[in-house]
Amino acid sequence: MSLSVSTGLLTLTPSSTPTPSSFSISKRHTLNITASSSSNSSSTQQDTTNSSPQQLNNNNDNKTVTVAKFTYSRASPSIRWPNSKLTDMYPSTETQLSQNDVFVKKTPTLETPDETHKGEEEKETGENFIGNRSRKMKVKRMNNLALKKERDWRERVKFLTDRILGLKSDELVSDVLAQHRVVMRPSDFCFVVKSVGQTRWQLALELYECLNMQQWYAPNAKMVATILAVLGKANQEAIAVEIFAKAEPNIEDNVQVYNAMMGVYARNGNFDKVIEMFDLMRDRGCEPDIVRFNTLINAKVKSCAMVSGLAMQLLDEVGKFGLRPDIITYNTLISACSRESNLKEAVCVYSDMERNHCQPDLWTYNAMISVYGRCGIALKAERLFEELKSKGFSPDAVTYNSLLYAFSKEGNTEKVRDICHEMVQMGFGKDEMTYNTIIHMHGKHGRLDEALQLYRDMKSSKRTPDAVTYTVLIDLLGKASKIEEAAKVMSEMLNAGVKPTLHTYSALICAYAKVGKRVEAEETFNRMRQSGIKADHLAYSVMLDIFLRFNEIKKAMVLYQEMIQEGFTPDNGLYEVMLPALVRENMGDVVERIVQDMEKLSGMNPRDISSVLVKGGCYDHGAKMLKVAINNGYELDREIFLSIISSYSSSGKYSEARELLELFIEHTPEDSQTIAEAHIIILCKAVKLDAALEEYRSRGELGTFRSCTMYETLIQECVQSEQFDIASQLFSDMRFNGVEPSECLYQSMVSVYCRIGFPETAQHLLFHAEQNDIILDNVTFHITDIIETYGKLKMWQNAESIVENLRQKCSKVNRTVWNALINAYAISGCYERARAIFNTMMRGGPSPNVESVNGLLQALIVDGRLNELYVVIQELQDMDFKISKSSILLMLEAFAQAGNLFEVQKVYNGMKAAGYFPNMHLYRIMIGLLCRFKRVRDVRVMLSEMQEAGLKPDLQIYNSILKLYSSIKEFQNMGVIYQMIQDAGLSPDEETYNTLIIMYCRDHRPEEGLSLMHKMKSLGLEPKRDSYRSLIAAFSKQQLYDQAEELFEELRSNGYKLDRSFFHLMMKMYRTSGDHQKAENLVAIMREAGIEPTTATMHLLMVSYGTSGHPEEADKVLQNLRTMGAVLDTLPYSSVIDAYLKKGDAKAGIEKLREMKEAAIEPDHRIWTCFIRAASLSEGVNDAINLLNALQGVGFDLPIRLLREKSELLVSEVDQCLEKLEHVEDNAAFNFVNVLVDLLWAFELRATASWVFQLAIKRTIYRHDVFRVAQNDWGADFRKLSAGSALVGLTLWLDNMQDASLQGYPESPKSVVLITGTAEYNMVSLDSTLKACLWEMGSPFLPCKTRHGVLVAKAHSLRMWLKDSSFCLDLELKDSPNLPELNSMQLINGCFIRRGLVPAFNEITEKLKVVSPKKFSRLALLPDDKRSKVMQADIDGRKEKLEKLKNSDPRRFTKIKKIKKKKFIREAMVYQGNSIGKQRTFKPIAADKSIERDKNDR
Repeated sequence: MSLSVSTGLLTLTPSSTPTPSSFSISKRHTLNITASSSSNSSSTQQDTTNSSPQQLNNNNDNKTVTVAKFTYSRASPSIRWPNSKLTDMYPSTETQLSQNDVFVKKTPTLETPDETHKGEEEKETGENFIGNRSRKMKVKRMNNLALKKERDWRERVKFLTDRILGLKSDELVSDVLAQHRVVMRPSDFCFVVKSVGQTRWQLALELYECLNMQQWYAPNAKMVATILAVLGKANQEAIAVEIFAKAEPNIEDNVQVYNAMMGVYARNGNFDKVIEMFDLMRDRGCEPDIVRFNTLINAKVKSCAMVSGLAMQLLDEVGKFGLRPDIITYNTLISACSRESNLKEAVCVYSDMERNHCQPDLWTYNAMISVYGRCGIALKAERLFEELKSKGFSPDAVTYNSLLYAFSKEGNTEKVRDICHEMVQMGFGKDEMTYNTIIHMHGKHGRLDEALQLYRDMKSSKRTPDAVTYTVLIDLLGKASKIEEAAKVMSEMLNAGVKPTLHTYSALICAYAKVGKRVEAEETFNRMRQSGIKADHLAYSVMLDIFLRFNEIKKAMVLYQEMIQEGFTPDNGLYEVMLPALVRENMGDVVERIVQDMEKLSGMNPRDISSVLVKGGCYDHGAKMLKVAINNGYELDREIFLSIISSYSSSGKYSEARELLELFIEHTPEDSQTIAEAHIIILCKAVKLDAALEEYRSRGELGTFRSCTMYETLIQECVQSEQFDIASQLFSDMRFNGVEPSECLYQSMVSVYCRIGFPETAQHLLFHAEQNDIILDNVTFHITDIIETYGKLKMWQNAESIVENLRQKCSKVNRTVWNALINAYAISGCYERARAIFNTMMRGGPSPNVESVNGLLQALIVDGRLNELYVVIQELQDMDFKISKSSILLMLEAFAQAGNLFEVQKVYNGMKAAGYFPNMHLYRIMIGLLCRFKRVRDVRVMLSEMQEAGLKPDLQIYNSILKLYSSIKEFQNMGVIYQMIQDAGLSPDEETYNTLIIMYCRDHRPEEGLSLMHKMKSLGLEPKRDSYRSLIAAFSKQQLYDQAEELFEELRSNGYKLDRSFFHLMMKMYRTSGDHQKAENLVAIMREAGIEPTTATMHLLMVSYGTSGHPEEADKVLQNLRTMGAVLDTLPYSSVIDAYLKKGDAKAGIEKLREMKEAAIEPDHRIWTCFIRAASLSEGVNDAINLLNALQGVGFDLPIRLLREKSELLVSEVDQCLEKLEHVEDNAAFNFVNVLVDLLWAFELRATASWVFQLAIKRTIYRHDVFRVAQNDWGADFRKLSAGSALVGLTLWLDNMQDASLQGYPESPKSVVLITGTAEYNMVSLDSTLKACLWEMGSPFLPCKTRHGVLVAKAHSLRMWLKDSSFCLDLELKDSPNLPELNSMQLINGCFIRRGLVPAFNEITEKLKVVSPKKFSRLALLPDDKRSKVMQADIDGRKEKLEKLKNSDPRRFTKIKKIKKKKFIREAMVYQGNSIGKQRTFKPIAADKSIERDKNDR
């Protein structure tokens, strides 16, 4: 519908449907209200569109956006009215559309198109035409003829409107009027102008001009009002003024024209012009009505801010003229309050509206919901939303958008989603306003991905992004440092024809400034000014900051002058940015000029100027202005004063500092606290921290000091001297006193708390700084520091939460933060979590680097999953990662720490093949590992490589080699290494001396070791406890008990904390020396030292007695333990029983077993082992059965049954017994199997011994590779096995090798190695036992030339022997059908050998002393009488040969000796406790010469 004025009466003209002539006045009023509601909704939508995200455009409506230019010669004043000289008044006829008309898209409501048209029409003119008088008018009922005429004029208007709107760019409106002559009334042409103007205001203006040029057309006031309304809506104020100026003399007192012109001015907020027009109307005799006041109010609220009380003041003005505000008045004021987020004024207006019984409409509710939303009261907005629905109003798109904005402001994502869903369900699609609001919400909370997705959805849903949309996205991307994406959005904005606003350019400039892209920021700034947009204070400040950061001082100063010329007054922050750069460049004259600007432009006083100068680093200028301020009586800023004192003191200007302090004391002598703070600062800067702390503690009580500068100076000095605890206490005092730390102090204390292991406090401090809007430099560094500290403390969960919070705030996490989290996981061995972070970096960036890869590998290493390292390396290589040298070193070091020499050598060789040259650290690792594995030859090769690479061994490498030679007992070479250390100019350290001391002890030279210890002490080096222990043990073995006691007493007197091992060592020494009284006193000394003797200690004492053959003494110790009420178990009883049984007193041992049983102590594996071992060494079977019967009597009958019953039936019982013992401590299962197999072997139950042996392998009691016959891998390692178990294993091994030799598969290596070891097991030497067995059989196994306890055979010889030797014809182990009367084995000199071999063994070792394996085998097989003759003949032959040599030419004798020495060197390896170890071994002299040559080279 449309409204028009005819003959002074208000007539309602329907748009399409005829209206009955009896249409009532109430109906007309109702329709007017509805139309107003619709128009109000549209206006509110426009206002709401300018909500927080859209406020970016508010400051630039009329200055920056030029969307369409219209040049029409007939509309030009200079052509139409050349005599009026309007060119001077209105120089330009180029007009501009308002920015709102360009960017704001109106959202259609549920109204019909006609109703929408009606609403827009009433929005334009309703304010001017609807007043209180309209309620008194009556509408006449229309007859059929009137209805027909109504339809006719509507059809005519529509016809002409369509023709005009269908014109092409080169066609004229005059042609339409000439070609289509339609009978039109003057009022019809008004509607045509109005209808055309709603779409294309240029055509409406052209139509108006054409009509004025027609002779048949008479201009009227209604047409002038209509065209003014069209031009006002199009924001073409200049043309409207032109038309009004021409028509004004002829309109007389037509209110409609004046109201239309007031509306034009009101749209642009030109309140002065509205007042001028208002006064002109009154001068013309037009009395003001509510419509004029509404226009006046609209202009007022658009021209200025809605300050407190303005709304009520305007309402009072309406009342003064006797008028009553209507709904439009209230809605205009509430909308203005909404734009200004002035909730208080809006509530006052709304309350006044209710008091005056003016019912709110949808526009009112929309405006109130908007103002509550802008003020962050979403719940109140939601209650109003429910209220308007309860009153029968249907929410429109504006309502939903206002409510949406309310919840988006508080970040309620879930509520926003629900409102959007309801909005869509109600038929309102998400419009530009909706998208902008939600994008702004996500941007505010740092959810970049969601904002960009909405932007893409917005474009895909055919919604056109506006300037606000692009500006928010650019700002969001800039804050996330995604500069390329921000520039891309700017390009999309320009390509879409949307002109950037000042805020758009500012957002992009700030983004460039953040990442330090000066050139791009400068180009954007220049492009902004070229587009006609003037820079604001923010743009100038950002550009000045960029220029100063990049030391572009000249450009900065030019921009500074331009900023001043544009009328912007620099603030203190800007001066604080400029001054440090000027000080850096020594531009004192420019600083002076800026000081003048502070005085003249900013009107700052000397105190404020000094404050700015000090904060900007201009301490000399600041001190000068501070003196002026003091002399002029200004109240002094203590922090500025102390900052200058600190600056002077830091630069050594103590005289200037004292002069300023004296001036301060002269003017304010009562301020003792500030004076004390100044003294503390001066002391700190003079590096007198102790004096400063003393001054602080003496002069200041808690709560008195309040200077941030003083605290900062003290704390920084404590941090530099690494007194972190004092720094922490000072910071706590500072916080308690309410002193706010500076940015620099926050950073220092975060680092301090991380270094002292309090990452939680550091994290809280960082959070506190963020809450107080304190921006720390390089905050990523501090976050990384906190994460690393959490990682070191294995609190990776806290580190994980930090990164998660960081991801919610930032769209992209820095690589150093990710790497710190990976390393935190790595320290705790959380590989899966570290790999998840690595994969996240691969997907979303930043891409992982070498540190990321190393963290991943470290996680595997800590988790002990070294076997997966190669898999991960392969995966990384498949992903095109190049494995760095540091990663290879990490792997190599991990394998070295795990002792995996094979993998270390493989990695080392691969590293050299890849072109990575070893460094010193790598050589240390390699040589250290080779020394651990006693690879002497490889160590020498590695030393040669070092020398070729130009590297010299350092002390750490020499120490490793010393340990190597010490472990293989090459003590002479250790002396050579020590000499090399001294020749290289290196100073031996504690490790060197301790290693040498232990070497002297092992070489049975404790006196030299003690001398070296004294030298070590004289150099200020402290010996280790192990060195003392070794010396005591060595002196004890040499029976130098006094020296051992002196060392022990020295340890006690020097305050060393001794453990039980020292007391046990001394106890063994006293036992050996037979001084039992001192041994007992030692127990008392242990108690005095706070070490309570345990049952294990007493057990050791009893074992010592038993080993020395004094079981009675061991029994006394046991009785003492029982008398003392000690809780006893089988351990002490086993010691006593074993002592009796080893002495051969089986009766006493059995008696102790019964005694233990009576004491309710159940015999366990320890007792079983003692009795079975004694039975295996018994001479006769009856003695063994007697001992085993004793075990049967206490409930353990398995051993006796194995001897007497069929063994096949007892397999499951033995297996069950082993299953129970394999998890018992003290190697219970291992020891039990050893003695049980010894027993079975001794009494010729060797098949039974074989399956017991194999059961032990099955249950991993014995190693599965105790012997092996695999492809190119034949070998055995019988270390720690008993003699019987070793003989069983040897027989099974020989049997398997024999099968392999006969079948030809598996193939053998070149040499076959048998490891026996050198240790003794229960007084039995495994090495001697196996040698006796093998050499009796004539085997080709010979002792290794370089290692003790190793036998080696050439594979070919071994295979031939296994095939041809009579001893190898039947290697199957069988049980004897009857138990032998005597033990088949005998223990002699630590050798467990066949009883029949004992006579031959004794005779050979006694007569020949040293004998080769072949000769031993040959002699052992001879009969007794023949053997004696052969050995005697051998002895006589040697004597004759020596006599002949002595009687011959001495020179020839010497020459023969040299020739023999060139070929071979005889070496006798003597083992304690046995003679079979005295075997002849051969070593070429060339080997010795090579050793000598290496020594000389060194």
